Formats: sequence, C-alpha cells, structure tokens
Amino acid sequence: MSSTGPDIDEPAIEQLQDGLRGQLILPENPEYDDARAIYNAMIDKHPRLIAQCATVADVIAAVNFGREHDLATAVRGGGHNGPGLALVDSGLVIDLSEMTGIRVDPSAKTVRAEPGCTWGDVDHATHAFGLATPSGIISTTGIGGLTLGGGHGYLTRKHGLTIDNLVSADVVLADGRLVHASENEHPDLFWALRGGGGNFGVVTSFEYQLHPVETVVAGPLLWPLSELESTMRWYREWLPQAPEDVYAFYLVAEVPGEPFPEEIHGENVCGLMWCYLGSEDEAETVIQSARDVAEPLFEHIGAMPYPALQSLFDDLYPPGDQWYWKGDFVYELTDDAINEHRRFADVPTAKSTMHLYPVDGAVSRVDADETAWGYRDATWSMVIAGVDPDPTNAEAISEWAKDYWRAVHPHAADGSYVNFMMEEGKSRVQAAYRDNYERLQQVKAKYDPDNFFHINQNIEPAG
Repeated sequence: MSSTGPDIDEPAIEQLQDGLRGQLILPENPEYDDARAIYNAMIDKHPRLIAQCATVADVIAAVNFGREHDLATAVRGGGHNGPGLALVDSGLVIDLSEMTGIRVDPSAKTVRAEPGCTWGDVDHATHAFGLATPSGIISTTGIGGLTLGGGHGYLTRKHGLTIDNLVSADVVLADGRLVHASENEHPDLFWALRGGGGNFGVVTSFEYQLHPVETVVAGPLLWPLSELESTMRWYREWLPQAPEDVYAFYLVAEVPGEPFPEEIHGENVCGLMWCYLGSEDEAETVIQSARDVAEPLFEHIGAMPYPALQSLFDDLYPPGDQWYWKGDFVYELTDDAINEHRRFADVPTAKSTMHLYPVDGAVSRVDADETAWGYRDATWSMVIAGVDPDPTNAEAISEWAKDYWRAVHPHAADGSYVNFMMEEGKSRVQAAYRDNYERLQQVKAKYDPDNFFHINQNIEPAG
C-alpha cells in the first residue's frame, strides 16, 4: 500500500515539524516501521505522516494540519485497537503514546492521566495510595481507547465501567479548539465520550474516580473441557446472584507453558479467572462452590496486589501477535448456546480463546441513556479471539473466530461492545449503541459536522 497520500508541499511539512515539540515521522525515516507497528501484527498500514505529539499544543497543530490538508486522520494511544483503527493508509496518524503524565490526588481519590498512558502506568501510580479504577485485563492496553469504548474489567461488578468513573476529559475538537468536558461543561460531549469511541475529538487528559483497592484474591481455576456444559450451566445461574465483591469471567483456552504444570501443557480447558475484593477466608467459601460443580484440573488462587493481577496476561499476549476478534453482549446462556460453545471450544491455536466478562452489578444501576453505553441490561460481554504469533495462521484463526461467533450470535444480543469489533459495517456500529445512536449522531453533528474523525467505529453526523 502506498504511503504517499495527498500532494503536500515540503515547506508545509517542514512548518508542521518546526511547530511540534514531538517528532514528525515520514516513510523515509528509519523510525517509520517501528512507529507504524501496533499491537495486532495482522495490521499493515502505511501512513503518510506520523505526528508523535509531546504536548496538547502538538495535538492542536496536528489536527489543524490534517484538516487543512484534507488528510484522513487516525488517532493512536496504546495501539491495542483490534481492527487497526489507530493507523490509516496514506494519511496522518496523531500518535499520543509519548504523552504519559499522571497525577494522583489521594484526598479526592482521583487520578488525571494523559492519553499515552497504559493501564499499567495508571495502576502503578494509584496503587501507591491503595487506589484503583476499573479497567481491562492486560496492563499494556492504552487508557484512551478502552475508556472511550466503555471499559470493563475485574472491578466492574463492584465499581462499574471505566466510563462510570470518568470525571472529566480535555478534548481537542476537529476545528482545533480545546474544551473541557464534564457533567457541568459541555455535558452533551461528556455524555458521548462515555462509550461513543473516538468520534468526537482527541482526548488529551482523562480524570477518573478511584476506589480503595489494594490486595485482591485472584487467579485461574481450570476444568477439563469435558466439563464445559456442566460448569457453564452452573455459572449462568451462580454469577448473577453472586455478591458484587466477586468477579469471575468464564473462559475456554489451551493451557500454555510455564508457570502451569508440564502434565497439562497444551490441554484444552474451560474455567474461571477470579478476582475477589474481600478477605482470603471469605474468598475460599465463594470459590468452593466452583470446586463442588466439577473437580478442577488446576487452580492457582491467592492474595496479590491489584497491579499484579492486571499484568497476569501480559506475557501471554505481548505485542506482535496476529489477532482477529468478534464480540456480542449476552443476556443469558441458554442450553442451545452452551451446546454451540462446546462445539467450538477446541481452540485452533495455543493463544486463541473465548471470554465471558461479567457486566452486571454496578453497571446495571446506571440508566441506559445516562451514557452512550447501550447495554446496561446485559449480563456478559463476550469476546472470541483468534490469536497466534505466526502470520501463516492468520486465516485459520480468523475463520475460527467468525464461525464460532456465527454459531453463538443467534443466542446473544444484536450488538457488541464496540472495543470487541473489527471493521464490521454501519449496522453493527448502530447495534452497539441501540437507542443511543441517534443522540450520538446529533452530538457528532455539533462537534464534528464534517466527520473529520472517521477512522474509528464511525458514527456519522446527523443530517
């Protein structure tokens, strides 16, 4: 794919570089290939320009340049976006990965973080004060994309989605203005940012509410795959009734190598990944209910610092693997759905997996129209992820994920968590937002009427 893009004269490019505190990277620069590499190695895009921003002023300059030169413009934070919408062929990438400032206010229990931060960065800063906010399950994930899509993770049943803990955001709009969005300032924009993705501008600062979280009781409990039907039937009844201190996502996977025992390496399994916010003694009583359903093949559950739990999957899923994923929201696990899960649960590669993440509890106590997130009544957010380091397996893992999804989708909601979508078309974007979609279009028309920010799961402006 050509990275030349529109004809931009050399003085204009030099003027942009001179106006940046950060670096402007062109295809001829030795840093170019590293700068365009993102988490999903299945993505191979060639931008015309990559503006590695160091300051908010850099972001404003890059947005103005992209608009004035009619460049397709993508925004990159942590680069974990599955379909690669952090990059764009022949256009401009506004790269925020160098903007990593963090400030914790322990008395107000808030943290303000710049958009290049990962959740590992945030957890490191907040853990010093015994505080945390809900996020994902891999610490190398950038805060920006996860937050703007909604954000769910180990603390979600107790403390809600990431967007339920977003206090404010600073946003560079398509016309180059910087605005502050909160419940009191630009409340319509603030509403849309909480789940509406990167459609409305470049967020240069996120402020989050924090909660007392220091040590958790966590880890995997695995059953033989032959126990999938019995354990999933138990799980569907048990999870919605469990106390909100309990979080456990259901998974199918292949047992990797170390630190698991050698005798189960490569075995296909189902199981639970636990996070309990109470004491170890209380956790033991809760976890015993899972042991009583079927004898575990393996378990390793104990007290650990919250950041340690957040980083448990980092080594298994480093940058550079091939990824293809599909998702859906799930209300209930019917017998028919469970039968389909069993049919596809023999994963095609060692890293491929299916997860059912709980999104009930505190999430359901927020009204469906209070934020852009449209599925407050769902019980789980499901992802089916085909993953492998070998590019020659890209087609196999993609087809497995698609086939698995086609089999279980009739038993799920119409829409998916927007962060678990590839490029799936307008109807799937609409389904992700349900009744909130038209309101999002109206906010889009107000703040980005020309759809400058369209390299995303795009919401077209009203009219």
